[in-house]
Amino acid sequence: MIMADSRPTGIAPSRTAGALVNFVLFQIGWFACVIGAGRGWPLAGTAVAAVIVATHVLRAARPARELKLVGVALAIGLVWDSALVSSGWMRFTSGVLVGGIAPPWILALWALFATTLNVSLGWLKGRPVVAALLGGVAGPLSYWAGARLGAVEFVAVTPALGALAIGWAVMTPLLVAATGRFDGVSAR
Repeated sequence: MIMADSRPTGIAPSRTAGALVNFVLFQIGWFACVIGAGRGWPLAGTAVAAVIVATHVLRAARPARELKLVGVALAIGLVWDSALVSSGWMRFTSGVLVGGIAPPWILALWALFATTLNVSLGWLKGRPVVAALLGGVAGPLSYWAGARLGAVEFVAVTPALGALAIGWAVMTPLLVAATGRFDGVSAR
């Protein structure tokens, strides 16, 4: 007896599994960075994130493109988080090497986020409104969770969360759009 494949058409099992692994690795890196920073061990989380990002880039079909996407995200993160600190609305509790500049552990989170853009968040491609909505909600929630875990402090909660919502609603679709040029995951 021949049984029909019960998987929905159009969904490749390896692609779905890869997206799930990518998502789980992002979460592991996020918790390592945030809990590490919250407990005064910011380099531990940064090291975990660096291994995850390096592994992702090295396994990519086109590592140079994926590395460029990570670089774009790092540059945006450096400017964005440093601006929020300079505004006086929030501050990082540990790992700060230069006053007013985002610490390495938060930049590691930006690199981790970049690793999701062509994989577990690849479904956002061509959906800028959805990307903006997701970024506008998930971005501030991520920082709020970081504050609850002791990695960041909101000096002025309302302006900080408002800026985070607006900033992430703009940055997320921009980073997703950057994947059109810097897609190192697909073989094309």
